Amino acid sequence: MGFVDENKDRGETSSENKNLKEKQKMEQNGEENKEDDHDHHHHHHQQHHHEEEDDDHHGNDLQLGPQYTLKEQLEKDKDDESLRRWKEQLLGSVDFDNVGETLEPEVKIVELCIISPGRSDIVLPIPEDGKPKGLWFTLKEGSRYNLKFSFNVSNNIVSGLKYTNTVWKTAIKVDNTKEMIGTFSPQPEAYTHVMPEETTPSGMFARGTYSAKSKFLDDDNKCYLEINYTFDIRKEWAAT
Repeated sequence: MGFVDENKDRGETSSENKNLKEKQKMEQNGEENKEDDHDHHHHHHQQHHHEEEDDDHHGNDLQLGPQYTLKEQLEKDKDDESLRRWKEQLLGSVDFDNVGETLEPEVKIVELCIISPGRSDIVLPIPEDGKPKGLWFTLKEGSRYNLKFSFNVSNNIVSGLKYTNTVWKTAIKVDNTKEMIGTFSPQPEAYTHVMPEETTPSGMFARGTYSAKSKFLDDDNKCYLEINYTFDIRKEWAAT
């Protein structure tokens, strides 16, 4: 190792490089006004600059590594058994032929339900367009409940997945919730997340119809699902 370094040092101080450095210095000091000599410097300077750039470029590649889609990565690693096993562990049993061609993660919310102690879950159907027709659900006033949802992640890791919910009653904003869900790797099984418990308001003014907007977003504010819906708070749970 030391031997190579010595050589490098010797190379650095070789007369050619000295000249080059001197020439660069002169150029920087604005002495390139000497017309006759200018082209000559410039040529050297460019050449040197080019070499530097190349080195930088390799350096960057080594640090960052080029961006590949998951599919390309898996193709590349097919031959390398240990690498492939490591990736498999990291990504779960991803179907290699079916894995995304893209770097974008895909998150699909597969189920939403409202769970309340001593009651069976209210499963909420999620329409394709994110706009449930009519009343989406009814809650009993003054009752404790949690929102539970399941979602699938495919293609790539989703980072900073979060849930936001805004509620209005007769055009007045009455609630704004934001819950961080987390970062998830692709896997065939769905993930499940239960929101913190809440209690519905009660009393005459609490009852009635509300409108709301729920969203699932990631770090880049990419929205995977937006639902605009209405729900009721009543004296009793809706008859099932």
